[in-house]
Formats: sequence, C-alpha cells, structure tokens
Amino acid sequence: MDTRQIPFKVTAVRFVRAVRVFMTSEVGSKAGLMFAGLVALLFALSSLNVVNSYVGRNFMTAIANRETPEFIRQAIFYIGVFAAFTIVAVVSRFIEERLALLWREFLTRRAINLYLADRAYYQLDVSGQLSHPDQRITEDMRVFTVTTLSFVLMVLNSSLTIIAFSGVLWSISPLLFVVAVLYAACGSYLTIALGRPLIKLNYDQLDKEASFRSGLIQVRENAESIVLAHCEEQQSFRLLQRLEDAVTNFRKVTAINRNVGFFTTGYNWLIQIIPALIIAPAYMRGDIDFGVITQSGAAFAMLVGAFSLIITQFQSISTFAAVVARLSSLMEAIEQVRAPAGSGIAIVEEKGRLAYETLTLRSSASEVPFVKDLSVSIPIGMRVLITGPAQAARVALFRATAGISFKGSGRIIRPGPDDILFLPQRPYLPTSTLHQILVRNVRSSKIPDDRIIQLLHELNLERVLAQAGGLHAEKDWEKLLSLQEQQLLALVNILLAAPQFVFLDRIDTTLGLEQFPRILQILSENSITCINNAETDVLRDCHDAVLECGEDGSWTWTVNRA
Repeated sequence: MDTRQIPFKVTAVRFVRAVRVFMTSEVGSKAGLMFAGLVALLFALSSLNVVNSYVGRNFMTAIANRETPEFIRQAIFYIGVFAAFTIVAVVSRFIEERLALLWREFLTRRAINLYLADRAYYQLDVSGQLSHPDQRITEDMRVFTVTTLSFVLMVLNSSLTIIAFSGVLWSISPLLFVVAVLYAACGSYLTIALGRPLIKLNYDQLDKEASFRSGLIQVRENAESIVLAHCEEQQSFRLLQRLEDAVTNFRKVTAINRNVGFFTTGYNWLIQIIPALIIAPAYMRGDIDFGVITQSGAAFAMLVGAFSLIITQFQSISTFAAVVARLSSLMEAIEQVRAPAGSGIAIVEEKGRLAYETLTLRSSASEVPFVKDLSVSIPIGMRVLITGPAQAARVALFRATAGISFKGSGRIIRPGPDDILFLPQRPYLPTSTLHQILVRNVRSSKIPDDRIIQLLHELNLERVLAQAGGLHAEKDWEKLLSLQEQQLLALVNILLAAPQFVFLDRIDTTLGLEQFPRILQILSENSITCINNAETDVLRDCHDAVLECGEDGSWTWTVNRA
C-alpha cells in the first residue's frame, strides 16, 4: 500500500480524532485552560497591533509637523505599547510550547502503547507494510503536535487580524482594502499551483532520511560483525546509495522551493509599495496627514499577511501535510495488524496445561505443512525434547506456541503469559541494570538481592556480576557478554519468574552438551516444566519424552519412562 495515497477525508478524520482524544483525556481540562489562555493572549496581541498602528500614525505625523511635545508623548506611548507587546508575546510563546509538549507527550505515550499492544510492532516488522515506524512515533509526532498548534494559533491570529484591520484599512481607503483581498487571493492560488509537488517530495524525503539514519545505526550495532566479515566496502556502498537517494530527492525539493521563492519574495516586496502607490496621491493633494501613509502601509501589510497564510507558510504546510499522512498511515497499519489475522489456529488459555489438538502449521510460501495434525499433551513436570530433521517445523512450533501468528488449523492450549515463558536462541537483553534484566514481572519483584546473587553463583556467573559492578549498574549487555552468558542470564530470569512451563529454542548449541543436563536439573528442582527444541538428540535420555518432527509434517511422540 502506498501510504501517500491515503484519502484526504481519512487523514482529516484521523486528525480530528487525535484532537478529540487529547481534549477528552485526563489532561484535556489542563490543555483546555492553556488553549483558552492562548486565545485571550491572541486577542490582546491583536488589540495591541491596532493600538500600535494609531500610535505609529500619530508619531509620524508629529515628526512631519515638527511638534516636539506631541512627539515625546507619542514616543512614550510607543514604548509602553512595545513593552506590553513584548510581555504578551513572550508569555504566549511559553504557553504554546508547554501545550505542544503536553500534547506530544500524551500522543506519544498513546502511540507507544498501541504499537506494543497485541504484538503490533512484530506484525508491522514481519509484514513490511510500513517503513520506519520509530521515526513516525518520535520525529513525526513532535512535528505534528508543534506544527498543528502553531497553525491553529496562526489561523486564529489571522482571523483576529482580518477583523481588526479590515475596518482600519476600509476607513483609510476602500480601494486599498479590495486590492489587499484580491492580491492575497491571487497570490495564494499561484503559490499552491507552484508548490503542490512539495507534499509528495517532503513525504519521500522523511522516509529517505530515516532510511539513511537507520543504515548508520545498523553499522554501529553490528560493528564487530562487519569488522570480522571485512564488508566495510559493501556497507559504504549501501550507505552512500541511501545518501544519494536523499540528496537527489532534496534537490527536487530545493528546485520547487526556488520557484516558489521567486514568486513569494516578489510578492512580499510588492506589499511594501502598493499602499504608498494608492495613498500617496491623497497626501500630495493635502487630503490626509503623512502618518496615514505609514498607518495604511502597516494595516495593508497586516491584512495581506493574514490573508496570505498559505503563501507565507506554504513550505511548512507541505511538510506538515506529509507528516499527517505518515502518522495517519502509522495508525492505519497498527489497526490492520491488530485485527484478527484469521489464521485458523485457536489459542486457548488454561491454567496448568500445555497441549496441541490436531494442530497443523503451514508456511505461506509452500503448501507442505510444517506440522500436520499434531495432538500431544504435556503434563506438568515432564521434560520434553523436540528434535528431528525438520528444523523449520520445530521453530514454527516454538513460535506458534508463543502466540506468533501462523497459517493452519487446530488448537494450542497453554497457560497464561505469567505461567509459560519462552527463551529464543538469542535472548533480548536491553541496556539496563542487571536487576532490571533478571526481575521483569510482579511475581519476582519482591525477591531479595541475596537470592538473585545466589542463582548467579549457581550458574557460574560471578564474572558477570563483577563486570556489572553490582545489580544496579546500567550496562549494554549485548556488547559486554558472550551469547552463552546472555542465555544463562535469561535462565536466571526464568528461575526468578518461576513459571509452570518454559520453552527453550536451540540453546543447547551455545550452552554445550556438558552444561545443559545441569540446566535441566535446576529447572526440575524449581518445578518448571521444560520443553526443549534442540539441535541434537544426544541428550535424549535426559528427557522424559521426545517429540520428533519429520520433513513432511509427520511427527512421533515417545515417552522414555512412566
């Protein structure tokens, strides 16, 4: 799906929904008060602008007439208006930034919760239907909240300016008022016509910049592998290609900006001379004071500026339109992957039971099933070895049991998430403290540090504890530890969490055949039922039952002892 082609109506509906959700949230009342304060300050700024136009007119007239007392009096008024304007403008900007921050925090928290709920992040990654969701949640969300609020306030300010200065300009010259309206209308139309391609180009630019940045991140995260593989040249080519894509697209952006800039720059310069061309003859005839010329120029500029919001903000609007489309596509993609997949496999939660009932798992690329009509029940306390030549079938069974969607049929009966844990071949150890890695759920949160240290000693992880500098020092564990040490830490986490079942995926190759029987023994002593997807069946005798998976989807179940 090309996310740039999302209908405008859908995008507008999502935009309105985002505003409504924010205003009806727990922080909505605070946001409402802040917005009301901003509106009041905009009224004050608009009023000060009108007052300033009259003070400026009288000030210039006093200069033209050489009236020193009036000049001093108007100068004092001028300073007072500027002081008030400064205070109101600074306070207004401060409240605007705080409101934008409040909105960004709320929407980002909500987006993160939706992104992580129901494994949406995984489904998005597997489907590949959305590029760079991380950038959309971070950078695009920031731009969306800041720019939306800025545009809303600009529209309100422009509306107030139009109301305030239409009367002023009409009282000076009805002709000048009509010229201002027509001038702004023609300018807006031509700006849109010239700059329309920017929306698509800005959308593409955001994606290309994110692609280049993610490539650099991948190099940093896989630095050792790149060094060992001597593939710096390939990485350089890939990064430079992404850079070239971004630069080529940005050249197109700058070309459109150049064309728009030629028009808007000339448009803005003419604003300064048009009022004088129309009003100056009246001054020369003696019909008006000199200060009226300056007042008409200021009023004309304010009014045309208010009508010309599209012209003055077109580049920002085009970027904003791309951001709204990207966030709209993010929410649409999350909603799609969170919808029931309709795989045909039912996962039923039942405490204290792990079983498969006529389970068939199929690959999306082949009609040959991974597993066909598997019906096995695994009692609590049984150590089960999953082996056989069909590695894909064994991995598919591990992933399907964990809840990852597969095509097929049948039922998987398993306990709740706290009573069954899964240890993949490469565990995930985020940058955090040792305590945070080992204590991840409520069940193990009250375990004293002495018990954690005891388990680390039992699994010969004293070196890890020494390297960490204790349980509460933050480290990058994937860089600091070997894969074996990472797996042993994950096992400590499982022992502390004390689930009824644990499903291991090919960790025997890393832990070694000598150490693995001891791991099985420790799990049994802690009353944790172990299902072990192993690369070899050498340790068959260490298990109570063996499930062997064949290449054609067949399977055999053998119990070693009663």
